Amino acid sequence: MKQMEAVIPHTFVSPKVTFTGMEDPEAHLTAFHMQMMLVGGSDAVRCKLFMSTLTGMAMDWFISLPDGHITSFAQLSQLFCEQYIANRAPPPVSYDLFNVKQYQGETLKEYINRFGAQVVKVGTTKEPMIVYAFRKGMCPGPFCESIIGSRPLTFAEIRRCAVEHIATEGEVCEKRTSVAPARPRAPSRA
Repeated sequence: MKQMEAVIPHTFVSPKVTFTGMEDPEAHLTAFHMQMMLVGGSDAVRCKLFMSTLTGMAMDWFISLPDGHITSFAQLSQLFCEQYIANRAPPPVSYDLFNVKQYQGETLKEYINRFGAQVVKVGTTKEPMIVYAFRKGMCPGPFCESIIGSRPLTFAEIRRCAVEHIATEGEVCEKRTSVAPARPRAPSRA
């Protein structure tokens, strides 16, 4: 394996991701790629460092590969994905947005961030569907009523409307958790 001869500089930071053989292989490769983009490194260095992210049965799989079998990181990535294809998460679909519901007690900020993350994950650009799914998932309350009344056309408009409401929500929450001072006693006439 020519990649094993690659020299890794002593200043090089090793990737912090690990794979045991139970996780999604594509998610692991993505995390590995992101970390390697930050630190750089040749194809050979990538192969060598990728091995350091494997533990347990994944390391056993890697060790079982014949010597000299891997000639590039692209080939290693393909073999890795094929080996652990059963662990791959099903691809998200745009209708998954309708499964995102605001939890009881969840702040608008938390809900809008969680919903926004799902929008990114499914990769849809169908604004009417995004807006409708967001409204369907909201708990009843003042913001929900304002969104129904104002009828925003895009998720960006919903976020803009939410900014003021989130600030208000934060103040109200702060008020609820602060302790009010005790009323002073009137002087007694004895």
